Amino acid sequence: MDDLAVTFVDRGRVQADRNFVVDGHSVATASDRDPEHEYETYVVWNLVVETPEMTVLWDTGSHPEAGDGYWPTPLYEVFAHVDADEHALPADLEDVGYSVDDIDAIVMSHLHLDHAGGLHNFAGTDVPIYVHREELPYAYYSANTDQGSIAYLDHDFNRDLNWEIVHGDSYHLTDGIELLHLPGHTPGLMGAFIDRPDQPLLVVGDEAYVEANYAGQSMATSLLWNNGAWKESLERCRDRQRATEAEVLLGHDLSVFEDVSGSEA
Repeated sequence: MDDLAVTFVDRGRVQADRNFVVDGHSVATASDRDPEHEYETYVVWNLVVETPEMTVLWDTGSHPEAGDGYWPTPLYEVFAHVDADEHALPADLEDVGYSVDDIDAIVMSHLHLDHAGGLHNFAGTDVPIYVHREELPYAYYSANTDQGSIAYLDHDFNRDLNWEIVHGDSYHLTDGIELLHLPGHTPGLMGAFIDRPDQPLLVVGDEAYVEANYAGQSMATSLLWNNGAWKESLERCRDRQRATEAEVLLGHDLSVFEDVSGSEA
């Protein structure tokens, strides 16, 4: 679409052991019982997609107090969003020429704490928050019981929000934006096919944190709700990329984000 524009929003840096991102990256063996671990830096990002019908925000990033007790200590120890306090959503939007008031709709790829932490900025408003049917109940279940995933925080999303529920494998949000259901990382993970005028953008998101995941190396099992579903979703993404020659945006790969967005750290 000639009248569709995508703006990339840098939301800061997360640091973590690569073993959480690429399963079995560094393991002990009989001859090497103390292998070196790689502690790496990853990116958190959002998108603003502007169309004639609406201005869409993709995800909301981490809460700015993530490192000050808002995130539980065990979670922060594993995935440390080291500069969350420097990346409040209103300020980061302002840096790229938008404000919270400019946003007509929000698409939540899923409701993990590094994606849903900015939803509080929209509490009490009528801005629609699009989330997949399979994601919302699992998030509430996980956040309020000792089952499910520990990466959901009830205070991120248990607010006065205008939820809009997405059903099925594909959802037409507006001209040029197709939402894709990609279960595996979570039950309701969504990606998107965005029909930019120069080259389509395939938002894979947390279906693949880094390039190694997109090549088929699984994330750690703690990051997967269902390994079989993850593999099927990965093939769906690859098929779409081959058919459309779309540019691919991964979940947390810093170098890929810099290449796709044209920015530098």
